[in-house]
Amino acid sequence: MSQMNGEIAERVLEVKDSQRGRMDVLRGRLGLLSGKDKVLMTMYLEHGNSFRQIARIRGVSETSVARRVHQLTERLTDGEFLMCVRTRDKLSRRRMAIARDAFLLGLSLKQIAGKRRMSVYAVRKELTRIRKLIKQTNPAPDR
Repeated sequence: MSQMNGEIAERVLEVKDSQRGRMDVLRGRLGLLSGKDKVLMTMYLEHGNSFRQIARIRGVSETSVARRVHQLTERLTDGEFLMCVRTRDKLSRRRMAIARDAFLLGLSLKQIAGKRRMSVYAVRKELTRIRKLIKQTNPAPDR
């Protein structure tokens, strides 16, 4: 029984360490965000505000706050935009901006096209080129 409790305690510590590491990574990447998203994640990560508190302040539902925090967390830990950052010397400013809009902010092709004054077709073509360049520069590890 004692050995089982020790194993459970060890697993709990491993999970907490893993979560703490993920939180540290997210805090380190807050600088990639801007505007409302940065404020939201700062309130959540740095100040420890709950979804309920943030929802009251912003005047939205808890569900929408939770959904946005989850989306931003996924995007900040996803590799696609980070690969772009690592290979930014091979990407033009325009391509980095498109990558940021698509991979980090999660904007649709139509939204990016409007923001960057491009056609949807041109945005799609640029994203295809960006993904291709990322794959060439950072090949997937063998499994």
